[in-house]
Amino acid sequence: MICLKCIYLKLDMIVGVFKMAILPLLGQLADEHGRKPMLILTTCTTIFPFAMLAWNQSKGFVYAYYVLRTISYILSQGSIFCIAVAYAADVVDDGKRAAAFSWITGLSSASHVLGNVLALFLPENYIFPVSIALLIICPVYMQFFLVETVKLAPERNQDLACLAKMIRVLHKRYKSMRDAATIVFSSPTLRGISLVSFFYELGMSGITYVIWYYLKAAFGFGKNQFSEILIMVEIGSIVSQMLVLPLINPLVGEKIILCIALLASIAYALFNGLAWASWVPYMSAFFKVVVVLVKPSTYAIISKASSSTNQGKAQGFIAGVEAIASFLSPLVMSPLTSWFLSDNAPFNCKGFSLVCAGISMVIALWCAGVLKPEAISSQDSESEVIEAPLLGDS
Repeated sequence: MICLKCIYLKLDMIVGVFKMAILPLLGQLADEHGRKPMLILTTCTTIFPFAMLAWNQSKGFVYAYYVLRTISYILSQGSIFCIAVAYAADVVDDGKRAAAFSWITGLSSASHVLGNVLALFLPENYIFPVSIALLIICPVYMQFFLVETVKLAPERNQDLACLAKMIRVLHKRYKSMRDAATIVFSSPTLRGISLVSFFYELGMSGITYVIWYYLKAAFGFGKNQFSEILIMVEIGSIVSQMLVLPLINPLVGEKIILCIALLASIAYALFNGLAWASWVPYMSAFFKVVVVLVKPSTYAIISKASSSTNQGKAQGFIAGVEAIASFLSPLVMSPLTSWFLSDNAPFNCKGFSLVCAGISMVIALWCAGVLKPEAISSQDSESEVIEAPLLGDS
């Protein structure tokens, strides 16, 4: 069991490294080759790891599961949301996008709750077959009912030799990556929101990585306490994302919601880091219900600042920035948490690492405060749609 746990952590590190490049790449491919095929591809990869365990649960198959799970996470973790958000931006008006994105993240929270409930009542032998059946429904539904929203450019030079094709593909990928970086850095809004996303993810992913270890060491929390907190957060997240955000967004806008959610993330970090009793983490869980609004409000700001032909590139590039933060954060948070929980700590503050994560989110709040959201005009967007096929052939 210890060996498998070590493998699990190492594979997670590998996933983090590859996601930095894969997320921007999949975003670009979604703009160039369509949202639908990319969504089908990424959702299909989630089927195979569980199919492996459903087939056989011997030691060799468990190792194979971890390998397939790593490949699946590299391709699907984070990218499904990016491409789904880009697809929603194609079919939803600017003023309603925040509500649409909030429903997407809210339904994801609801699926987590329902999945856990389903696992409680299903016989153990049926868990994997039912999970696989539900996963298969996703690509099948998309294949038959999802309408492609991207106008694909005609392919040229089909008769090129294999080596020439490879060189052309690599050159195109390099050019597309450079264009994605240019799109983000040339826009004050996208540049600012990328900083917000980086510092927020740097703090929050670090907290997520060490919070259960910290609560167990500091207050003796077990799986029952963890389950209670998770249920509170998941149910509250459904309400805040699917009901609260759509109601208040027309009144205050995405920037104010983002700032409120970041303020809640700072409170969440400080209350956990400076917790003086075992009931404080329960109270801080209520802040996490507001923190979940960071994602949909961020998606909405990115979407409004990007043209219809660059939705995947912008969302994917900033998701790659978040992946960098998610990779770096545990490298600092894990040893820092262990140090302050040990007898060799320089002063008595067991949650000092969480307080440091809160400082990172203070920087994110400052970046969000000076942010000036902009929107691409419909005229500019339409002109870029016309030019996109011509640019795709160059």
